[in-house]
Amino acid sequence: MDYKKVSRYVVLGILFFLPVTFLLFLYPATHNYSPLDIVNESVLDLDNFTSTSEEKVLLKDHLTVLGFFGNNPDKNSTVALNLKELVYDKFKGFKRFQVVILMPKGTEEAVKKLKAEISSYQDLRFWHFVFGEPSDLKRVFLSLKTKGNLSSNLATNQVYIVDKDLNQRGRLDDRTDNELEKKQPIYGLHAYNCIEVAEIKNKMSDDLRVLFTEYRQKRKGEFNSDTRRASDLKSENDE
Repeated sequence: MDYKKVSRYVVLGILFFLPVTFLLFLYPATHNYSPLDIVNESVLDLDNFTSTSEEKVLLKDHLTVLGFFGNNPDKNSTVALNLKELVYDKFKGFKRFQVVILMPKGTEEAVKKLKAEISSYQDLRFWHFVFGEPSDLKRVFLSLKTKGNLSSNLATNQVYIVDKDLNQRGRLDDRTDNELEKKQPIYGLHAYNCIEVAEIKNKMSDDLRVLFTEYRQKRKGEFNSDTRRASDLKSENDE
């Protein structure tokens, strides 16, 4: 028996079947893909807001990270830096992505200083500060689903993900594996705390990747909208 020839055929067989086996493992993963949950619908758009650029800044038809820095944006420099370094710098190359920060009118000069602090001569084309009346700012905030409130200065450390259709995205069920095993009550994740670096890196970044994957699959006609909705989770709670 020519052992060298047999060994060569075995190696060739492994090289041929290994990629096929890998693709077979990927196939069910693709079809079991779950999009990022819609936690709230009909987020108000920014028709009553203005920006320092000539272009009108709107949420519709964009994938937006939405924030509120209030009357004293300099006090939110940590939030701004975390958002820029952990989210904006990572996703600014994705199509239709933007960061939008709602500001009360009269804070334009303070915003200039904050932009200078966080830009470091880097591209902020997809980061927009928009300005509006406090009443309009509050209306947009109230159209979001959130457990927290704006401070008296109209600021919050929380940021929100809004999709192209003005739906707020997040997690209907944010329980850990351990909590699932113990059948702990369901709780969701509707906003992301920019002070908590781990939350931004481990949760928000993952959720944005899932959302971008959803829209990429939609463009390719490969998107499957099957996912657990609020009614499914409610029935689980009733068991």
